[in-house]
Amino acid sequence: MDLAKYFHSTFPSTKMAKHASATKTSERPAKKPRIDPPKLSASRVKGSPVPQKKSGHIATKPSAKGKEKEKAKAVDAPAARKRKPVPETAPLPKRFKIVAGSYEKLLYGLEGSVSFNSEADSEEQLSFQLKPVFIFPAHVSCIKAVAASPHGGKWLATGSADEIVKVWDLRRRKEVGGLMHHEGSITHLTFPSRSHLLSASEDGTLCLFRARDWSVLRALRGHKGRVNSVAVHPSGKVALSVGKDRTLRMWDLMRGKGSASTKLGKEAELVRWSTDGSLFVVQEASTIDVYTTDMNLIHTITHPSRLQDLKFCKRVNGEGDILLAGAENKKLSIYEISNDPEKPPRIIAEMTGHENRVKAIDTLPIALPPSSSRPSTTIVCTISSDGKIRLYDLAMLPATTKPGDTVLEISPVTEYDSKGTRLTCVTLADGDGEATGAGTTVNGNGKRKLEDAGGEEEEEEDDE
Repeated sequence: MDLAKYFHSTFPSTKMAKHASATKTSERPAKKPRIDPPKLSASRVKGSPVPQKKSGHIATKPSAKGKEKEKAKAVDAPAARKRKPVPETAPLPKRFKIVAGSYEKLLYGLEGSVSFNSEADSEEQLSFQLKPVFIFPAHVSCIKAVAASPHGGKWLATGSADEIVKVWDLRRRKEVGGLMHHEGSITHLTFPSRSHLLSASEDGTLCLFRARDWSVLRALRGHKGRVNSVAVHPSGKVALSVGKDRTLRMWDLMRGKGSASTKLGKEAELVRWSTDGSLFVVQEASTIDVYTTDMNLIHTITHPSRLQDLKFCKRVNGEGDILLAGAENKKLSIYEISNDPEKPPRIIAEMTGHENRVKAIDTLPIALPPSSSRPSTTIVCTISSDGKIRLYDLAMLPATTKPGDTVLEISPVTEYDSKGTRLTCVTLADGDGEATGAGTTVNGNGKRKLEDAGGEEEEEEDDE
């Protein structure tokens, strides 16, 4: 199917169509994940089929009496079977973690925090701190991708040229196991939700994993050659990917299959969605093409130097998205991009300080100390081939700028020096859920109690 037609049918409005499938994403709170390490070390297998719903069960709109019965059942249900729903707007983390991979096979983990000094000058009252918590060789070859589960999730995934995706428990700081389902270097990792992981590889496939047991829900095949990049729509229901075959492909994550594709005429290196899902960008060398969801090319940007990474982010001051672009010119450029084809994109600010190319970018909204004049901000983390991990405060970007204004230079608020390590990838994670001594116990009923960092307990039945 032509991608433009599929876009039109998939995005008729801002609401996404619902699909009945066992491959659920973030709309449904997942069970507390439980890992069986031996299963993770299994040999390569093809993706298992999506489990089907039990026959005879039809989802219908309940009547008034039915609602009363369901409410009564919920009251009488055992406490062990109750699950706390994930809040739609979870509180922002007060602390954060930075995890970066390198060509030297080393994985760096830093803890970040923000403090408030009322005696300092007004511009320097907020102080950002980074503290290293682990540095170790995580793979037998260079680390090419890293991702952390969102919204307070506990999982970290790392991908390498050794063809293995390793899973780590960030709260307990330990390895869980390796996912050996690809037959090529891992090129990209992302968590569409806390309960699923999506991987891409040079073998031309994408794999969708379920975090509860790390089984493969689907192996997505369609690219002829290396998959360079994958981006999941903010709804979590579809994804875009680009690869060596010069095609842009769309994947239906609810059904676990390819939906449409289109020829680009060039090998794209990156694809990224805007935060509201109304735009996406495709990058090749120093060129950025900006598309709407009906495949209209509204802007083509020629950056001053070759690009390494792109990231859409919401403004802290003002409304709308900005596009962060890390490149060979040692800067992180901030583009103002409009949905209006008549309003060309322009660089409104640059984050400076690196001595070599900016290799990768990530962002995270965080809460600020109560004494601060503002409740929150968004931090921007960059890594460079100079071995530095730098942190920026996006609140330094003003709400509005006018064409012709001098490009604002934003300096880092803090940095960490890895002493010459060639950093390749980075991710930011929630740092408030650190567990200390938490573990898994089994009670007298044969059910496991999983105690998280907040001290809450949740019981889960053992699999037969």
